[in-house]
Amino acid sequence: MLAAAAARPAAAQGDCFPPRDSHEAKTLAVASVPLAFSPLSAPSRVARTTLRLGLEGATVPSPDAETRTATICRPGKGPEKIDFLFAIPRPRAELLLPWGMGLEVSWIPPVRVAGVRANVLSVALGYRAAIGKAVLGVRGHGTVGLIRAPITCDTDALADPASECFEGTRSDDRYHPNIFGLDATIGVPVASGRLRPYAGVGYNILHPRFQVNFTNSQGSTDNRKIEVDLARFVTYAGASWLLPPAWEVSAELYLSPSDALSGRMAVRRGFGL
Repeated sequence: MLAAAAARPAAAQGDCFPPRDSHEAKTLAVASVPLAFSPLSAPSRVARTTLRLGLEGATVPSPDAETRTATICRPGKGPEKIDFLFAIPRPRAELLLPWGMGLEVSWIPPVRVAGVRANVLSVALGYRAAIGKAVLGVRGHGTVGLIRAPITCDTDALADPASECFEGTRSDDRYHPNIFGLDATIGVPVASGRLRPYAGVGYNILHPRFQVNFTNSQGSTDNRKIEVDLARFVTYAGASWLLPPAWEVSAELYLSPSDALSGRMAVRRGFGL
């Protein structure tokens, strides 16, 4: 597999294109799970144009050390670190229209937290339709941007004599998630309409792009790029609870069966327009 990766023209410059079954591809796929822009709410009908503002959080799964150890691009260099935060928080705004259309936007601002600085934008465009007492929602979504963090060489690795990072500089690696997908959600109100369970399925296309940025103790800088294209089926289920006057609390489990499970929560408030 290494020879196949090296056969690409860019590999002569140090860039790497690992196969889809490599540890690198698996790690990048897991990293995309908490960033994928799921509905995190039961689809609902609205009588008038409504703006909803809220805050959501998604837990960050991490594969085991063996999976996080590169096998193609940087073999034998030790496990990468991707679990800097327990959960990823992000604000969320939604504009719901009475004829079924909806626009959702979320942005992680470039504020460094626990060594991670993200500037990530998510957008979704959807449509909702009533089917008896149930409501069906379909959406197209995308997540793009940049996350910078010491993934290949964090502070602990710099102090480890067995690591290539020993006595080097802490890396400032770059990760572009590039997630695009479609999903369909069905929800049925219960308990006088305040409790709204829902479930859905989706298909995500992943084009993660990762760039190492590390200078070792000899002053040599590694800035190779790692690129892989993936596709994943996902499923999710959760419930929304409506609280007066216009609050909603939602919880969701979001699963990429071949990669990881992420738990999510959101709190929103609606404003009629």
